[in-house]
Amino acid sequence: MISVVIPIHNEEPAILPLYDRLTAVMERIQKKYEILFVDDASTDRSFDLLSNLVETDARLKVIRLRRNFGQTAALAAGFDEAQGDIIISLDGDLQHDPEDIPALLQKLNEGYDIASGWRKHRVDNAVTRKVPSRIANWLMSKASGIDLHDFGTTFKAYRAEVLKDVNLYGELHRFIPALASFYGARIAEVPIRNVPRTSGASHYGIGRTFRVLFDILTIRFLLTYFTRPMHFFGKIGLISGAIGSVILSFLAVKKLLGYEIFYEHGPLMIAGTLLVLTGVMMFSTGLLGEMMMRTYFESQGRRIYAVREVRTKKDAQVKGGTR
Repeated sequence: MISVVIPIHNEEPAILPLYDRLTAVMERIQKKYEILFVDDASTDRSFDLLSNLVETDARLKVIRLRRNFGQTAALAAGFDEAQGDIIISLDGDLQHDPEDIPALLQKLNEGYDIASGWRKHRVDNAVTRKVPSRIANWLMSKASGIDLHDFGTTFKAYRAEVLKDVNLYGELHRFIPALASFYGARIAEVPIRNVPRTSGASHYGIGRTFRVLFDILTIRFLLTYFTRPMHFFGKIGLISGAIGSVILSFLAVKKLLGYEIFYEHGPLMIAGTLLVLTGVMMFSTGLLGEMMMRTYFESQGRRIYAVREVRTKKDAQVKGGTR
């Protein structure tokens, strides 16, 4: 079964054309499917249109959020409600062409866990969208270690079991492939069409750049130090404490030799003391982080690994026809 998750916010003009095109594509695929629209507290008639559609199509489900939580939360709500073995997400503004869905599914059929869309030829404004997006995608690729050209697009196909290991919050929906790679997900990139927006206005602008930069730092820390925060904070604490100790040792020797330390090296003494204190704080933060990680995994029964499959001799015999 395939679940299609579509977060929307004030997309009234696009809903009916999107529904018609999407159902036409899904019918041609000839697999059982469901469509989940997640209304992120629209203020136009989007929810009314979806409510009318639900009465005519049993494969349609509409989820209405209590307030505008943002795209990440809307996607998370759709993923939680989805029943399919394969989950496809796309935007509701018709800039994603449903005709590209078979290409995404083909990658999953080849054995990949995530098929991520790549807007190879973007039609957005060069100054406000293209250039910032290219820079952000390059930074995301370097920070996450995932070789993707387009992290920002929502148009992706996932195996449902991959999403079970990914907890979404903030604005981390664009980093789902990177977060899933932590558990060994296999990722492929598929060129998709980027259709000009025919109605409405984009909900994203150049002001989003700073939020993206903060998310990049977050994802870098999560992927590298999530299960071992002491390796991050301890390293900083060790360097800071060592430099501070050298400074204070140097000043202590000069004091023993009879030099007046406070008047001659007052700022240096303060700097050395602050560096030592910073080192202690970093070590303490690392220890607290280690305890929090252990509490997180042990209290929720979560694992720091993910099993793709388990094979035994019995399985091999059954597959080989010896039984």
